[in-house]
Amino acid sequence: MFEPLQPFSAVLTLDAESASQGPGAKPSTDADLLDDYSRTVSDVVERVGPSVVRIDVKRGGRPAGSGSGVIVSSDGLALTNSHVVQGSRVVALTTLEGRELQARVLGDDPDTDLALLRVEADVSLPMARLGDSSKLKRGQIAIAIGNPLGFDASVTAGVISALGRSLQSRTGRMIEDVVQTDAALNPGNSGGPLVSSAGEIVGINTAVIMGAQGICFAVASNTANFVAGEIARHGRVRRAYIGVGAATTAIPRRIALRLELEQATGARLLNVDQAGPAAHAGLLSGDIIIALDGKTVTSVGELLRALDAEKINRTVPVDVLRRSERLRVWIGPVERPAAA
Repeated sequence: MFEPLQPFSAVLTLDAESASQGPGAKPSTDADLLDDYSRTVSDVVERVGPSVVRIDVKRGGRPAGSGSGVIVSSDGLALTNSHVVQGSRVVALTTLEGRELQARVLGDDPDTDLALLRVEADVSLPMARLGDSSKLKRGQIAIAIGNPLGFDASVTAGVISALGRSLQSRTGRMIEDVVQTDAALNPGNSGGPLVSSAGEIVGINTAVIMGAQGICFAVASNTANFVAGEIARHGRVRRAYIGVGAATTAIPRRIALRLELEQATGARLLNVDQAGPAAHAGLLSGDIIIALDGKTVTSVGELLRALDAEKINRTVPVDVLRRSERLRVWIGPVERPAAA
């Protein structure tokens, strides 16, 4: 005699590791997302925090101000703001562990509000890595670490609000390619790092707009990397000068397709100094610079970095778009006068 067949019912099970995946997965809750965000910020602070230092400036033996800085080389190179060091040649650094060190100001660049320091002692310090600010996107997590109002190792977090901003420096010249963030900054945060979720420095915090909420600025890490290299080599930033004011602009797609351009943006000339090299070469307001000395220019930041010391007193080709045509002119950059 046969037993009667029992009704068949299929039971689908998920293993423990895949319980949160597939058609039967429970959607992530707001609490889960917030936990992930918190862990990301905490991990970054744990990695980068030890490289952030407090900077104290004295004049005549008396305190004259303080700010933040970040170690970018284990042998004691540190970046901060030019306005933090205030023209001093020696400043005091305090690490997260409370260790006090003397540092020499190798050079500062008021045009970008950046300064490079070197710890005088033979030390090995925790460092943070400079990232590539050209890869930033609006909405990315931004974490500011510093010593606002004297409260050491404070952390604020937000997002990248905008890219490619211009900010007037103390010399009156414009700092280009500035990163805007809503990560709260206060006096004392100046010179500290703005850090990505990958734990890389993407900016050096420099300014807030007083009276506004959530509008803070950092000098882009690519600019900081360039300035640090120039100061390390020359003790100052030597720049070529062509006498233009510019802004990053989109190239009309129909023109880019017709001219077979791979880039989508360039540097549009807003004004041209009639006594400068650009005017002598025939450049006009409204021209869009797309290449200089054979290197593609997609932004004002790239144009500024292209005008380095190697271009001084050389004649170099500049490719521009004028209306819908591509032109090449030859220009002779001169050395930019030192900031007053």
